[in-house]
Amino acid sequence: MGFFLQDGNQLFTGALVLMLMIAVLEGAMLLIGVGISDMLDNLLPDMDVDLDAPDTEAGGVLTKVLGWLRFGEVPALILLVAFLVSFGVTGLLIQMFSESLLGLLIPGWLLTIPVFLLALPQVRFVGNLLRRFAVGDETEAVGRKSFIGRVAVITIGEAASGSPAEARFSDEFGTTHYVMVEPDNGETFSQGEQVLLVEERGANFRVIRPTNEHLLHNN
Repeated sequence: MGFFLQDGNQLFTGALVLMLMIAVLEGAMLLIGVGISDMLDNLLPDMDVDLDAPDTEAGGVLTKVLGWLRFGEVPALILLVAFLVSFGVTGLLIQMFSESLLGLLIPGWLLTIPVFLLALPQVRFVGNLLRRFAVGDETEAVGRKSFIGRVAVITIGEAASGSPAEARFSDEFGTTHYVMVEPDNGETFSQGEQVLLVEERGANFRVIRPTNEHLLHNN
C-alpha cells in the first residue's frame, strides 16, 4: 500500500480509485433503474466521424481521435473506465520497473503525457473488442440505422420527454438489442408497453406509439 501512495504514484493510484468509485456508483444507480452510462451518453453529442476526411482544425483532429477510440460506437462510460484502468496500471507498472531497476520513482508529472499516450491504444483495443462483441458475426451485423421501424418493448424505467428508458427488441437474426428510447411527441410510455422506433438521436431513439397491426404482429 505504501508503494501506491508514494508521491510519484498518487496520480495513477487516483485513476484506479476513481474507476472503482464509478463502478460502485454505476451499480448503485442501476438498482434504481438509472445508469450513469446512459446519462453520460445522453449528455454527449452525437458523432458522425469520417476518419478519411482532411483535418482542417483542432476540433476535427479531436473528433477523429475520439472516433479512433470508438467513441459513439461503445458506451462512453466504458471507454472512460478503460482509460482510467489503462492509465493507472501503465503508470504503476512503469514506476515499479523504475524502482526495481533504478531504485527510485520517476516524478509523476514527467510520466503523465507518455502514460496518457500509451493508454490510448489500450482504450482503442477495448473499444474494438466490445464493438466486435456487440455487433457479432459480420453476416448478422445490424447497424443502428436499421433499427428504425422496429417495435420494441420498454423493459426498464418510464420513457418521457427528457427521460429515456431502456427498451428491447429482436432482429431477424434472433439477436436481442437493448436501446434507450425517448418519446417523440410528448407521450409517456411505461414498462411493458410497445413503442415504434422512428428516429435515431445520438445514443437514444425517438419513439411513438405503434398503430399498424401488421408491425405489431411481426414484432
